[in-house]
Order: sequence, then C-alpha cells, then structure tokens
Amino acid sequence: MSRELALDTIWLRPTPRLAHTEYSLAYHKEYIRAKTGFDPSDPEAIRRLNQLWGIDFRWSTNGGLHADWAKRGRATDMGHAVYAADGSDRRLPRRCPFETPEEVWAFDPAAEYGLPDFQEQVAAYEDAVRNARRNWPEQLTTGGYYPTIVSGAIQAFGWEMLLLAAADRRKMETVFDRLFRFTLHHMRAWAETSVEVVIQHDDFVWSQGAFMRPDIYRKVIIPRFAELWKPLRAAGKKVLFCSDGDFTQFAAEIVAAGADGLIFEPMNDFAWMAERFGDSTLLVGSGVDCRDLAFAPWEKVRAAMDRTFALARKCKGVIWAVGNHLPANIPDERMDRYIEYLRANWGR
Repeated sequence: MSRELALDTIWLRPTPRLAHTEYSLAYHKEYIRAKTGFDPSDPEAIRRLNQLWGIDFRWSTNGGLHADWAKRGRATDMGHAVYAADGSDRRLPRRCPFETPEEVWAFDPAAEYGLPDFQEQVAAYEDAVRNARRNWPEQLTTGGYYPTIVSGAIQAFGWEMLLLAAADRRKMETVFDRLFRFTLHHMRAWAETSVEVVIQHDDFVWSQGAFMRPDIYRKVIIPRFAELWKPLRAAGKKVLFCSDGDFTQFAAEIVAAGADGLIFEPMNDFAWMAERFGDSTLLVGSGVDCRDLAFAPWEKVRAAMDRTFALARKCKGVIWAVGNHLPANIPDERMDRYIEYLRANWGR
C-alpha cells in the first residue's frame, strides 16, 4: 500500500501495479476481527486490514462546518435501508418539510443553512487534511464535497419533491444555481488547503441514466461543474468526479468540463470507459459487480476480474475498486478469494 502509488496513478505516471481502493470494508466486522485480531471499532483494525488488502486510496468527502443541514434548517431524510449485517444502519424516512414545488423554487441554501466563515472553513478543511495524513499515512485521503448541485437538491427536498419541482426547468435552474453557489464556497475553501486531490460527488443520475431531460444536464448542471473546478485546478488540485448510477451519456462532457478522473459503478461499462478515456483520464472502478461476489459462481467473478486486468493495463491510470461497494453479505471465503486473486494479478 502506498499513497505515493495512488498519487502517481492519479497523475497518470507509470506504476509497478494497479492502485487499489474499496468501499464499505468496515461493514465486515467479523472478517476484520478474524483477519487483524483487533476489535473492528479500533482504528488499528482498519489500518491492519488496509495493509492486508493493499489499500492505497481513501475516498473521502467533507460537507464543511455546516454539514448537518437538518440542524440548521429544512432538509429531507429519506431513511436508510439495512446494509450492515446487524441492521444497525436502518433508519426510517421522515416527512419532507417542503409541501409544494413553489416552496422548492423559493429555497436558498445559503439563507436556510448559512455559509460558514470562509477562513474558518479553510482552517477546518486543512485540519482534516493533516489529521488524515497523520492517521492514515500509507493511504492518500482525498478532500471533497458530497451534496453538490443535484445531490444537494436530493438532500434538501427528497426525490419526490425534486422531481415535481424540476418539471419547470426555468424555475428549477434558479434553485440549482443557488446550490451551485453554496457548493462553490466550499470548493474555493478546498482550493486554499494543501490537499492534493478533491472528489466532487453528485448523484445526478440514477441506475438507468438521466432522470431529467438531457439538455438540463448539458446546459444547466455540467457547465456549473466546470465553474466549481476552476479554483481547484488553478490551485493545482486534481478533481475526481463521482456519481452513483449510469452517467455514460455524459461522461465525455464531464471530462471536457475539467474532471481529471471518473469514479463510477459497474453499470457504467468499464470497457467503454477504458476505450474512450484510458489515455487521458483516471478511472476508479472495475468490471466486478458486488452482486456477483455475493451470489454468482467464482468463475463469473474471475472472468470479470480478468477482463478488467486486460483493459486496465492499456490505461494510463486505474484505481481498482468494486464500484458498487463490498456489502456485508459477501461471504468471508469469497472476500479472501477476491483479494488473493487481485493481489496475484495486479502487477503492471
């Protein structure tokens, strides 16, 4: 494991092996206990597991000093389905506080939640960077922001009210612009820190692609992404765009807007991504689907890994990941088989 290897990969420099990250490893509590000998709640347990799994890159975002919107104003909690093995993460939804599209169109996040003092926000982000380097010295920990334009709208209004309000493009563009400006405050703050890499997260599509008219993405959303990234790029940061769902139809425009890397789920075909962006853009993902890891024969998983190895070796920069996480229902035996095969074959 090596933060230097992660940085070289992101800068598209030659590396001796593929860089590696995974999501949701911490949910595998008994696996962690068995492999490390430490209680899963002990940070040393995750450090040991990172070493065993060769983790080079830590996905991280930070909503800033005013991140808990529900404590500062109206926000929608859509709940959380069971993901942890013991069901401890289940959370029931709460009623949306926005009653009508008109209330959505009048919404201003800066007025609702307040913007943190800029210098205080810069200092808080820099503290987070230094703490990560101290606590996770062997991994590259990113900066980043989660509730960007569309994700911010989802966090504020929930899906139903967002879809109703988005039916009027002109009025909704005003709301998206306010969310953009709220996000820009945080991107400018990140630009003032020593962090090397920043993730811009925005779940702006769903599993079947766009849920709004494509021209809204191309004329309203993506041009504002480009503006978010100008201060980061001017400061020498690398920008990685991350979204759940299938954003294949917009990937080229995201790269053209200034993204140095794409973080994606396997519903975005890895072969397609590698063919179009392998020479120019960091790719964070693989052709491996967590559902196959949990339920399919090993031969199907191995075939997906072999296809990804062949494609990744033709790309300038790949951080290997199971893009739709490693949920707790993947059997321990399959976890072992997966990481053993990955480590045996990830050499360049």
